[in-house]
Amino acid sequence: MAKLIIVRHHESEWNKLGQWTGIRDTHLTPYGFQKSTEMGLLLKDIHIDLAFASMQVRSIETLSCMLEALNLFHVPTTHTAALNERDYGDYTGKNKWEMEQLIGEKQWNSIRREWDCPVPNGETLKMVYARVVPFFLGHILPLLQQEKNVLVVSHGNAIRALIKYIEQVSDEEVCHIEMLFGGVLIYDLDQEGHVLHKEVRKVSSDVNA
Repeated sequence: MAKLIIVRHHESEWNKLGQWTGIRDTHLTPYGFQKSTEMGLLLKDIHIDLAFASMQVRSIETLSCMLEALNLFHVPTTHTAALNERDYGDYTGKNKWEMEQLIGEKQWNSIRREWDCPVPNGETLKMVYARVVPFFLGHILPLLQQEKNVLVVSHGNAIRALIKYIEQVSDEEVCHIEMLFGGVLIYDLDQEGHVLHKEVRKVSSDVNA
């Protein structure tokens, strides 16, 4: 099949402040715009047929920068809430590092990394998986099966959920999945959407998140 390219949005204004952003809309910083352009240039050797992004502005801005860097101004683009970041509920807007001190490192890591750890009035990673993976299977995988190269720009936890499916990661091991800023994942998949080959490209990034 064709290539699936997955990218995390780059530094947002709240990333820079160390705040849990979740479903809150915040723009990229100047640094985030710069690095998004650099990530686009990593894909000069791959033709992109279609692109997907979340409904959140930091994802949309990252995708726009990448396509502009490649002079791909007419690539059909779909925005969907299925690819939105995890809702951090009552933790939204709180400083991550202050919360670590308040609730303790163990609980803090559980909230950030575990499969089914709840946050008040928010989503677990399991809940994010329940919206991301069906969208992938229903809308993106068929395009790959039609030999269309697809670029997906989303968010840390939405991508972690997608990686869990693609790489068949267990619930217990999902805590070890990390989608770093500046990373570009390029997958060859089988007909079920599972990994056959994975390539990682990246730009140097220093983000407070």
